[in-house]
Amino acid sequence: MELTREQISEFILKATSSSDSFNQLIEVILNSLMQHERRMFLDEATDSGNGFRPRRFCYGHYEFHLKVPRTRQGSFYPVLLAVIKREDEERARLFTSLYSKGLTTEQIGEVAEDLYGKHYSKQQVSYLSRACAEEVEAWLNRELSNRYLAVFIDATFSPTRREDSVRREAYYTLLGLLPDGRREVLGIVNHPTEGAINWKQELLALQERGVSKIDLIVSDALTGIENAVAESFPMAKHQLCVTHLKRNMATLVPHKKRGVLMEELKEIFPMGQKGKSVMQQYQLFCNFVEKWSKAYPRFSKFKHERNIAHFTYLQFPPQVQRMIYTTNWIERLNRDYKRVLKMRGAMPSPQAVLFLLGEVARSKTETTYSKKLPYISEWLEEESSKQ
Repeated sequence: MELTREQISEFILKATSSSDSFNQLIEVILNSLMQHERRMFLDEATDSGNGFRPRRFCYGHYEFHLKVPRTRQGSFYPVLLAVIKREDEERARLFTSLYSKGLTTEQIGEVAEDLYGKHYSKQQVSYLSRACAEEVEAWLNRELSNRYLAVFIDATFSPTRREDSVRREAYYTLLGLLPDGRREVLGIVNHPTEGAINWKQELLALQERGVSKIDLIVSDALTGIENAVAESFPMAKHQLCVTHLKRNMATLVPHKKRGVLMEELKEIFPMGQKGKSVMQQYQLFCNFVEKWSKAYPRFSKFKHERNIAHFTYLQFPPQVQRMIYTTNWIERLNRDYKRVLKMRGAMPSPQAVLFLLGEVARSKTETTYSKKLPYISEWLEEESSKQ
């Protein structure tokens, strides 16, 4: 479309007094630019024009209705349309970020109306925010590094709708510590329940994504978890979470006795001290269990030999022991998950939960976890000296 000088002047004069006329002016200019671009394209191509297709474009407080030129072979794509597409992608990312921070679709619609001057329904917000779902899924299934100094594993539970019923289902998270001191979420997967067999499956899946060596795996004391670790990564050491153990023991004594209990456990599980051996501290633990079992018989369940795995952290440099004796890093991430999930009640599907948790985990990996932790060099030096 060619504009005369008089037409341009008329549009500009009208635009100063009417927002509708301003929209018309911009639409005419944008449509004209795209048509001119197609003409230039056809001058050098063996294609031909084939009409137009409508496209709606929102920018700021304005909405424009464009006529996008087409070609018969579909080989033409206006540069302007690429710019518009980036605007749509940015809006989708904004909605996804707000959604993953805990805002409801209704609240996001209100924010969008303030920013863009356009009302977005719950359905529109959901559609735009889920436009990033494939990107999140690809990130959760990406190729991984070949080595991790430690991998922390834990599950959280969320009410999830499956077919016609709602039940609490398990969502497994694997968090890795890289040799350069950065952390990253390796994966989030859904199983209806938590079990050692499922964890073995997910640990083996890491190998398929490129992981060949893990120095240490940290987990809670789920029944059979030591077998899952040994069968998936036989060379990895295994640390059972000390924090979980202390919590479980605290529930077995009256409140007035918990202070004494925790002081004794502090001596049994030293942090950052040299010269403390696994067997030495494990023997103190056995004596501790025997003593407390006399007054509280339920302590007898801690006499199992598997509890020696609670002291694996003592085999590592004192500077890094506080990083690896517990699954607290994942527990903090689980709290972030729960903050986002609690505003939504039962999620409509496991895929919806995975998308939401995946976006939270990706954001955490790109921000907090990207900062390198100290003392990792001491860990690597000690490991290399043993080889």
